[in-house]
Amino acid sequence: MKLSKEEVKHIAMLSRLTLSEEEVEKFQEQLSRILDFVEKLNELDTEGIDPKFQIIPPQNVLREDVPGVSLPREKALMNAPETDGEYFIVPKVVRK
Repeated sequence: MKLSKEEVKHIAMLSRLTLSEEEVEKFQEQLSRILDFVEKLNELDTEGIDPKFQIIPPQNVLREDVPGVSLPREKALMNAPETDGEYFIVPKVVRK
C-alpha cells in the first residue's frame, strides 16, 4: 500500500513531528513497506490458532518481593530542598 506525501504529513502532524521534505519522502517509503508487510501477513491462514500463542512459554521475570532495610528518614530527607523534619514539603498542584 503506497502512502501519499499528504498522508505522511498528516501522520507527522498527529504525532506532533516536524518533518523536512526529505524526511517525508524517506518515511513515505518506509511506512509503505511496513504496510505492505502487514498486508502480506493478512494472507496467512490463522484459523484455529490461539491469538495469544507464544513460542516461548511465559515466565515471571520479577524478583521475589522480600522486605529489606529501609532508608533512614534523615538520609532520605538529606538533599530535599524543603522539609519539616519528618516529611518532604512540595508545592500544591491540585486546583479546585
